[in-house]
Amino acid sequence: MHSGKIKLPVKEIMLSNGLKVLLVEDRNAPIITFQIWYKAGSRNERPGITGISHLFEHMMFKGSKNVGAEKHSQKINAVGGTENAFTQWDVTSYFEIVPNEQLELPIYLESERLQNLNLIQETLTSESEVVKEERRLRTENDPSGLAIENLFALAFLIHPYHWPIVGWMGDLNAITLQDCKEYFRTYYAPNNAVIILVGDFEENEALPLIKKYFENIRNNVTPPPVKSEEPVQRGIRRADIKMIAEAPIIFAGFKAPKASHEDNYALQVASYILSTGESSRIYKSLLYQHQVAVEAGGETVALRDNGLFFAYALANPDANIDNVEKLLLDEFEKLKTETIPEKELQKAKNQLEADYIFGLASIFGKAMRLGTAETIAGKWQIVQETPAKLQEVTAEDLKRVAQQYFNRDTLTIIRILPEKNHLY
Repeated sequence: MHSGKIKLPVKEIMLSNGLKVLLVEDRNAPIITFQIWYKAGSRNERPGITGISHLFEHMMFKGSKNVGAEKHSQKINAVGGTENAFTQWDVTSYFEIVPNEQLELPIYLESERLQNLNLIQETLTSESEVVKEERRLRTENDPSGLAIENLFALAFLIHPYHWPIVGWMGDLNAITLQDCKEYFRTYYAPNNAVIILVGDFEENEALPLIKKYFENIRNNVTPPPVKSEEPVQRGIRRADIKMIAEAPIIFAGFKAPKASHEDNYALQVASYILSTGESSRIYKSLLYQHQVAVEAGGETVALRDNGLFFAYALANPDANIDNVEKLLLDEFEKLKTETIPEKELQKAKNQLEADYIFGLASIFGKAMRLGTAETIAGKWQIVQETPAKLQEVTAEDLKRVAQQYFNRDTLTIIRILPEKNHLY
């Protein structure tokens, strides 16, 4: 595949209160997706209130002045739509997908809870318990979840990426209603948000509705900048964690550049070659050639301020974890010295480009890619540039980024070592 720049018919409008709006008309089906992205994630927290961004994702569904608890979801479901939300390191996003004749409904509902969220102690108490149970299930009692949490905590010592999106348990127990009110007033504001509307609509109908419901919402304060900068890592960091698990697990992460950096295109190709799918180098080495693991993979996490490139392996129960670690890291070393065969390189680029373009086929996929590019990488236009940028990656680019970023001095290793279930 050799595509040029993708052209998306994006109309960008800035409302008078600083709220950015991206409109994309798509007539393929009589539906629309309305999304609002707040630049408020775990990155914007501090010790004492870690997890509050994700907690808000839950509380936003618990009612506002004119819409009762759970009624937001019920109203969307009643018209045959779907809705949900997610929290990441850099953002929290809320979205609806509805028939196009229901265009006004999600616009109204999102503006209503932005202006009139019902923040009460009862909601905080109940949702805190839900989030704490989520933490126990997905992190504390899940070997891979615990490994990822510790990988970020050890790789980032100073920057807010140090703490998990779900928050530390002690903070979840300590967050007060006043903490919530201050956080909401600071980060849930028009000048800290981006609206994305994609689907079968007319701009001359949609834009007046968005202005009607959002333009009169005032900003309370300007969100403070994140000033913490992660210092240069000067040596391997590692931790062995003992827990009840079926087999050893290893995660190896290297520092990577922030999402807006051009090197991420080459790193995406490197990640595909190393750790994506059964044809990847790490998978073939660990599962087929040496038969020391039952699963292996990896990804590049590109964030607003930093990035982390990691690979992992779920070892065989009887495997020597030191040997698994060596075999895993050997594949990174090979990329630094060997030139990738053209066939292998082109396959990776073609697959990445195809996956990216396929992700733009749906209205939801378009909106997600635009939201990610705008709020995390800093400009939505990256969506149009990415396929061509991936195809421009050369074998020399791969070798260069491997030598630059797969540096043992910026490596963090987390190993989960199984222990038997002791009865106390």
